[in-house]
Amino acid sequence: MSLLSSLGRKGLFLFDPETAHGLSISALKTGIVPACPAKADPRLAQTVAGLHFPNPLGMAAGYDKNAEVPEALIRLGFGFAEVGTLTPRAQEGNPKPRIFRLVADDAVINRLGFNNAGHAAALERLKRCRRDALIGVNIGANKDSVDRIADYVAGIRTFYDAARYFTANISSPNTPGLRDLQAKESLHALLSSVLTARAEEATRSGRQVPVFLKIAPDLSEEGLDDIAEVALAHPLDGLIVSNTTLAREGLRDTRQAGEAGGLSGKPLFEKSTIVLAKMRRRVGDDMPIIGVGGVSDAETAAEKIRAGANLVQLYSCMVYAGPTLPGAIVSGLSRLCDREQVSTISALRGIRTAHWADRPI
Repeated sequence: MSLLSSLGRKGLFLFDPETAHGLSISALKTGIVPACPAKADPRLAQTVAGLHFPNPLGMAAGYDKNAEVPEALIRLGFGFAEVGTLTPRAQEGNPKPRIFRLVADDAVINRLGFNNAGHAAALERLKRCRRDALIGVNIGANKDSVDRIADYVAGIRTFYDAARYFTANISSPNTPGLRDLQAKESLHALLSSVLTARAEEATRSGRQVPVFLKIAPDLSEEGLDDIAEVALAHPLDGLIVSNTTLAREGLRDTRQAGEAGGLSGKPLFEKSTIVLAKMRRRVGDDMPIIGVGGVSDAETAAEKIRAGANLVQLYSCMVYAGPTLPGAIVSGLSRLCDREQVSTISALRGIRTAHWADRPI
C-alpha cells in the first residue's frame, strides 16, 4: 500500500463508513486525489459488446451512486466506470447505520437499499461527461414501485443517449423481493421489456447500447440453469457476476458478521468466481461476462479472467487499499502479460474455467 493510500485510509477510517464514502466522493470532485493511471498497454485493450475497453478493470456500481465522479474514477486508472444503481424516483434507502467495515476480513456489509437522487439528477450530470468516457449506467427499481419492470424500462429510455452500456441490477439483497426477478418467468418478462425498449431507442438514435444483466452469487445450480437459458434466449449483451452475498462463512470479524445485508470484499472472491465459471460453462464462449467480487490485486483480477471473465470490476477492496489500487492492478496485469508471455490479456480467458466450475457453490 502506498503512503497516499495508507494516510487516506487512516484518515477516512476515523469516520463511520457512510461519512467516509461521502468524503471520498468530495475528494474526487475537488481533485484532491491525484490522477494515477497506469501506462497504457495495448495488450490489455479489447473490444467487448462492441465497446473498446482500454484495460479490463472497471469500478463497479455502488460507489458512484449518483453519477458524481465517473470521469474522475477513470482518471485513477479504471478502464471504465459504472454509476448507480439509479431508480426513477429519488429514495432515501434503508435506515442508518447501513454500511459496516469488517476490517479483519477486508470486507464490507451494506444494506443501503438503492439510496440515490433519482434519474433526473443523474442524467444532468451524465450529460456533462465526455462522450468518449466509458461510463455504464446501472438501473433498478424503486422499493415501493407498483411495476418494477416499468422502472427498468424507464432507465433505458431516460439514459439511452448518455450511457455507453446499461446494467439491469436484479441481484441486490437489500430491496425486498428484487431477487425474485431472477426467477425464470419473471426474468423472461423483464428482459423482453427492457430489450424491446432498447430496440426502439436504437431505432430512434441510430445507436445500439449494450445491456448487461447483474446476477447474485446466492443461486442454486438450477437457478443458474434458468438464468443461462433465459439470457441465451434474448439478445442480451452480457452478464455481470456477481453482486454481494448473504453468506457469512469463514469470517473472522464475528462482531459485524451478524449485520443484515450483502457481503462484499475479499471473502466474496471464491464464491463469486465459482458462479462466474459455472455461468461461463453454461452460456458458452461468446457471451461477455464481467467478473466482480473480491478483486484486490492483479492476480485476483487475472484469476477472474482465467475463470472466464472478459472484464472485471471492483469496489470494496478499494476501501482498504485506497485510490492507487486501480493503477496498481493495471500495471500488475501488464507485468503478468510479460510473465505469461501473452500478446493479449484475453489469451488467459477461460483457461481455468473447469477448475472453478467443478467446485460446489
